[in-house]
Formats: sequence, C-alpha cells, structure tokens
Amino acid sequence: MSLRIYNTLTRRVEPFSPIEPGHVRMYVCGITVYDLCHVGHARSAVAFDIVQRWLRARGLRVTFVRNITDIDDKIIKRALANGETIRGLTDRMIAEMYRDFDALGIERPTHDPRATDYVPQMLSMIATLEHKGLAYRSANGDVNYAVRKFPSYGQLSGKSLDELRAGERVAVDDGKLDPLDPVLWKSAKPEEPEEAKWASKFGPGRPGWHIECSAMACDLLGETFDIHGGGADLQFPHHETEIAQSEGSNGKPQATALYGRVARCIPTARPHPKKATRLVFWMPCCRLSRPRACRSKRVPVARRRSSI
Repeated sequence: MSLRIYNTLTRRVEPFSPIEPGHVRMYVCGITVYDLCHVGHARSAVAFDIVQRWLRARGLRVTFVRNITDIDDKIIKRALANGETIRGLTDRMIAEMYRDFDALGIERPTHDPRATDYVPQMLSMIATLEHKGLAYRSANGDVNYAVRKFPSYGQLSGKSLDELRAGERVAVDDGKLDPLDPVLWKSAKPEEPEEAKWASKFGPGRPGWHIECSAMACDLLGETFDIHGGGADLQFPHHETEIAQSEGSNGKPQATALYGRVARCIPTARPHPKKATRLVFWMPCCRLSRPRACRSKRVPVARRRSSI
C-alpha cells in the first residue's frame, strides 16, 4: 500500500515518494529556547516523531532535522531579565527540552542544529538574495526581503499579498518597502549584549528568524528535500517566507513532496499558550505516568511554572 499524505501547499492528499529512492529527508521547525516547553511543543514533536518512526518502519532511511532557535528577541529579553548570558539561558532550556522529550519517548533527530552555528550560511544566503534583487538594505541598518518581488509569495497561505496584509497585524516600519517584508538581518542595537552581534558586510547584527530555517535546511538536507513540517501556526509568515527565501536564493523548490502541518493545541477556555500568564508546561512524564500514555494525551498534564 502506498503512502498518501495531505500536502498543505497543494491542499490535496497525494502519494508520497522520496526524491532519492529509499531515503527521506525531513525538516521540522523546532523550538525557540527562551523558556520551558509547553503542550503545543510536545504535540508537534510527538507528531513528527511518529512520522519518522513510521517511515523507518516502512524500510526507508530517514534524515530528520529539527532545528533549535537559540537567538531571538525573546531570548535576548529573557536573558537580560534573568541576569544571565544568552548561551547560559539557551543551554539550560535545551537541557530541559530534552528532559521532557526523552520522558515522552521522542527519539532524537538525526541533526538538531542551533541557529547560532549557521550564521555564515545565513549571511551567504542573504547576500545571494540581495544580489538577485530580492533583498534590500533599509535606512535603519536592517536587511529585508522584498516579498512583492517574489511572484508566488502567498502560495502556501493561499492568499494574495493584499489579503495577507488585510488579515495580519503587521507593525508599520518606515524602513520597509512593504509592511510584510520580513527582516533577514537585524542591525545591532546599543542595548543588546555583544554575544547577540555578528560581524557582516551588512554591519554588526544578527539573523532574522525566518532565514535561519532556510539556511539550516539547505545546508543539512540540500536545496530540495522531501518533507517540511511544523505547527499550523507557522504556515504564515514563517513557512511562507522560508519558501520565498530558499527558492529565491537557489531557484529550486524547497520541498517538492510535502508541506506537513500539525494543528494548534489550545487549552479549553484558555488563551493561546504563548499569551497565557501561566503556560501549560510538561512535567517529566516519568513522574506522572508511562510516556506512552502521555503521548496519547489520555493522562492529565501537570502544569509547570515558567522559568521567569
């Protein structure tokens, strides 16, 4: 029996066949490690753990990449608030993430790259995009992606740029040609710690969030791979922008086979987890019940306080 999976990009259930016979290359967007993992993180991680296990059970070789975002506005803000280094905070949160994931029985990916280890690859991609006229420098020192110069921007969301602008709350930035233009390189701010700054031909700064995954996926899996997965909330703008960056840079489809999504997990009668005053965090499942029971969501999840 052939494998058929729903493809978010085409909005159809399609037969799956890896680009390289017998070998599946899969990239899943991971966690921004400024705090403990919440139930939505666990849901996504368990879902794609099942996917990679099933593919291996079918006799396929799987190269599975799940990234770690270890530089971000939230990370910088939390580290400063805690009075600790960015590296100290992210190392601590990564250790907690794997403590929870191990308790849930989630297998380690083939690669779990940290964004800060791939800044040179990100800068190379940004330079290529600028050379092709898809990126531009703004007066404030940032480098932005010009979404209106990528004709198929909106293909994953199924909306035009004007519809996306009407449906999203996008902060107006005078340095942008269009409010939807994502930041590829953020210029350094005086109040930011030195460990949040990298030297570049664009000036000192750090990568924007979206370019991280484009660069890491390309470096570890190639310009085109089989499956790109993540939470449904990442469809726009994150995955939409990834496609534009990757395809704009190398001229090839980023993931020819599938764009898979996991639905959001929102606690009943509560706001979105990231906006709650107290998030629903995973206690190590070995303290509560069998990990297999937790994976099936049949056991109540204890709440674990934020690390603030």
